[in-house]
Amino acid sequence: MPLTEPFKRKLRGRGHALKPVVSIGNAGLSKAVLREIELSLEHHELMKIKIAGTDRDTRRQMIDEICTRFGAELVQAIGHIALVYREISD
Repeated sequence: MPLTEPFKRKLRGRGHALKPVVSIGNAGLSKAVLREIELSLEHHELMKIKIAGTDRDTRRQMIDEICTRFGAELVQAIGHIALVYREISD
């Protein structure tokens, strides 16, 4: 379900003070990175991911893959930082 614009605004406000939980380096989306993202999304419904060392198109592909694989929604992507949201299920 796509996020509404007012809800995205609220999430961006909450995410402003967050530090990146996961950093993706030159190895890309390795098994270890994917596992860390999965664990982080289980505990934090809103998280920042830092994607370093790639061009804009590659970053966008990684973000799309993360969102698709883990059922998350992209809230905002600025530069090398992506803010993603997935509601924690009980």
